[in-house]
Amino acid sequence: MTPPRYPAKPRPGDRVAVVSPSSGLPGLFPRPHELGLRRIREDFGLEPVEYPATRKMNATPEERAADLHAAFADPEIKAVIASIGGDDQLTVLPHLDRELLRDHPKPFFGHSDNTNLLLFLRNLGIVGYYGGSVMVHFGRPGALHPLTAASLRAALFASGPYELARAAASGDIDRPWDDPLTFASEPPMEPAAGWSWHRGDRVVEGPGWGGCLETLSGLLAADREVLPPKTYAGHVLFLETSEELPGADEVYRILRAMGERGLLRQFPALLMGRAKSWSFGEPLTAPERARFRERQRTAVLRALERYAPETMAVFDIDLGHTDPQVVIPVGGRIRVDGPGRRVTVTY
Repeated sequence: MTPPRYPAKPRPGDRVAVVSPSSGLPGLFPRPHELGLRRIREDFGLEPVEYPATRKMNATPEERAADLHAAFADPEIKAVIASIGGDDQLTVLPHLDRELLRDHPKPFFGHSDNTNLLLFLRNLGIVGYYGGSVMVHFGRPGALHPLTAASLRAALFASGPYELARAAASGDIDRPWDDPLTFASEPPMEPAAGWSWHRGDRVVEGPGWGGCLETLSGLLAADREVLPPKTYAGHVLFLETSEELPGADEVYRILRAMGERGLLRQFPALLMGRAKSWSFGEPLTAPERARFRERQRTAVLRALERYAPETMAVFDIDLGHTDPQVVIPVGGRIRVDGPGRRVTVTY
């Protein structure tokens, strides 16, 4: 694996690309997209630049790849930000020009299905950033969450260590983007439990690797961008699940496949995101959501006990499909301090 390098960061006033490598949902739901663009411009001082497929539903993989090529190759573009995730980015990877992206490294921000591109860039030696979609995070109704905004600002503009903060409250219930009333107030929040540590008796430091578990499962099945297991020895694994709400059995089966492949035991530490436990298709009650999260934790611990019994784990990190959301560097350094109960990333 090519040693990671951090691309140069943008500065206020710079142009940044806004692309849709997975889905053109900005075309269906312009409100959160426009709000996110405005905040990028007004709150972060950057000038967003959209590309032909950014708002185009059902854009072909070739069209989405062309947008990425144009964004990375343009010397005036200083960072690339995904509008949102989706479920089709896997089909874009075969159309990407590895040499072009390697020769024009830029900070890339995205989560969920953008796990595909982030691990693609990691294999080119480019550190990317798991977090910060235009529609979900920049376009959050009411206001950006302060923890999200602080992490995004540090990842976009700063370099060096950044200690992750614990959220006192978190949000799990979504509201419809096609309803103007959704944007009249901030999303509902509820008290959040602190991080939960498993085998937190040591300090682990290494490059970050991982993303959305369902997306990672697709990469494993298609045999793309996942290198031989020993490549990841000493890395810090981070995982989370989406609004698809995979059940505990499915989570265990994916981790079991990683274990049988020899992957899980390579990682001395795991950061597990706070499980998304509500969706429009499954509007679980508060007790049901608590049980869902607990069952997922049990499934993860079961897989670790079988395949990686020495791995330290931290549960309920606010990464991925969470509100607030902290940004995790893919390929960047992560320090997990068990005795100190601290997690520090390097942006």
